[in-house]
Amino acid sequence: MKKNNKITIIGAAALGLLAIGSCSDVLDETPRSTFTLDYFTTDEGIKGGLTQMYAHLRNFYGGYYLAACECGTDEYTWGQSGDNNNKDNDFSGVGNITSSTARTDALWNPAFININTASALIEQGNASGLDASLVAEANFFRAYDYFLLVQHFGGVPLDLGSGELKSNVAPSRKSVRNTVPEVYTRCIFPDLITAVNDLPENPRVTGAVTKTVARLYLAKAYLTYAWWLENPKNIPTYPACDRVDPDGKTAAQYFQMAYDFAMEGINNPGPYGLQETFYNMCAAQYERNPEMLLWADHTATEWFYSGAGSAGNANNYGDDPGGNGSNNNFWFENWNYTEVQMADGTGTQRIDRQGYGRPWTRMAPTYNVFNETFADVKDSRRDATFQTTIHANWHIGTTDDAATHKNANDMDVEQGGIILTFVPKAIEGTVYDKANGALGLGAAPGRADWVVDPEHISRKIFPGPFKLSGFSQESDDVKHTRPIGSLGVPNANNVRPYYVAKFSEFYLVAAEAAVKGATGEKSARDLVNVLRARAGKWNYSVAEDKEIEADYSADLVAATPETVDMKFIMLERSREFFGEGYRRLDLIRTQMWEELAGSYKICGSQVGDWDLEEFQREIKPEYYLSPIPIGQLDGLEMSAEEKAAYQNPGY
Repeated sequence: MKKNNKITIIGAAALGLLAIGSCSDVLDETPRSTFTLDYFTTDEGIKGGLTQMYAHLRNFYGGYYLAACECGTDEYTWGQSGDNNNKDNDFSGVGNITSSTARTDALWNPAFININTASALIEQGNASGLDASLVAEANFFRAYDYFLLVQHFGGVPLDLGSGELKSNVAPSRKSVRNTVPEVYTRCIFPDLITAVNDLPENPRVTGAVTKTVARLYLAKAYLTYAWWLENPKNIPTYPACDRVDPDGKTAAQYFQMAYDFAMEGINNPGPYGLQETFYNMCAAQYERNPEMLLWADHTATEWFYSGAGSAGNANNYGDDPGGNGSNNNFWFENWNYTEVQMADGTGTQRIDRQGYGRPWTRMAPTYNVFNETFADVKDSRRDATFQTTIHANWHIGTTDDAATHKNANDMDVEQGGIILTFVPKAIEGTVYDKANGALGLGAAPGRADWVVDPEHISRKIFPGPFKLSGFSQESDDVKHTRPIGSLGVPNANNVRPYYVAKFSEFYLVAAEAAVKGATGEKSARDLVNVLRARAGKWNYSVAEDKEIEADYSADLVAATPETVDMKFIMLERSREFFGEGYRRLDLIRTQMWEELAGSYKICGSQVGDWDLEEFQREIKPEYYLSPIPIGQLDGLEMSAEEKAAYQNPGY
């Protein structure tokens, strides 16, 4: 069914109120179906509108938008159970990207609703003398949404029916797209500068935006626009325009501005900073930590924020996975580990634990990910990003209380022991045979666990996510680790916040700008080594499921090239942000999509498909822009020719 979407309506379903108070307060949400301009003249209206700024993030983060950001990159391809949401975005000949199939519709629709609400808040807030710091939150989110839109679609409309950057109270079926420079210089930059100037140093409520958050996005916007001006691979833009800054600044100047604002964020962190270890950034028990600048929130009491007290509903599959603000993206890249079978036939149960949960097998990481990006086993980011081991759980919630069961090489594995390991490199003498359990896994000499090395990563069998994985509030273990005496609710959506922005990105934005010629107190190598030194520190091994103390910081720092180039920056960005929805935009910004993701290797989709194959992607220049969603085009009062001109070329 097609929806007649219009980009100019104030309001959205399931919005609510925001408690105004100290930073110990949290978002207090009550449903409201629509907003009007008059509503924003009231205290209740201002609070409700500000809450919408945060609530709308859930509409695209944590669901199908991930397919548009990760599939078709050097991080992910389609998995065994992948559907057109994944295959169409892979560009490898198994699907066809169109205005109906591109999942950037999950961004377009909620973003424009929020932009209109933000414009109303800005107008009414400024007119009524509202505290500038509150209005600045709306400035931030209007810029935030336009920044995402311009990266995906190119130039987009600044006039939603009532004038440029004006709120519109009635549906409009007319639309004119602005150019990329107009979107940046008339909205994104001014709004973010206002946010940097007027937002507080400390968050007004838990999770609210601050000067530091605004600085990161201003630095990212300057960096992205600088690349757009430079256009090293001559990628076309749309609507067509000269790549000239209206203010006369050069790409080099914008790279320098990106560096300067990123360094300002590093040197003036406010209440933010890096976690001691990468594991602490990723483990559920440490979430909402000072490294997280912005997140799309989900809690055990309101999973969907639908206003229905939907914690119970969220434990079920539901009719609309990925919609209604749910957070289940970790299902997409989770393989069916329950097919792992021990040598004596003992199976693996689906369990509610970080690193496990519901398997969907929609997306699979490639051989290249483990052969290059995460090849260094001293780097804790491999361990904390992926669940590289499967632990025996026959004893949980069952009557099977055997102390051991037989596994590879007819060797015993204890309760909770490792029955499968995704090893970092091939082990001499390993035999992959269909007789090895139910999946034909590798049996390595002298090991009781099955093994899978990078050359045997397939669309069916691959390391699932640990970093983004979830847990249910019905789990017995409040630390979000292995449930005690229960399998929990493994089909539940994720109550964890979805990472949107992290303090660590300041270092990589500044480093990238430095590679592009920006100068300052820290070199690109200095900046990336801050994160690499942190990555060398271990306090917990996810693979071994135990606390450890190890420090390989010196080794990782020494391994950093003396001259850091863009390829190394891109590797570091993947190590820090793997699977979080950054990658497509990183490849588009740097115009390195073809270079880094034009081909990939992976094994097949069935049991016993252990032959590594290479696949080619056709990354056409027009694919650097996503198609305008069909729902938007259907809602416009235009001729067929005008709609064709409104659409991005190639679609």
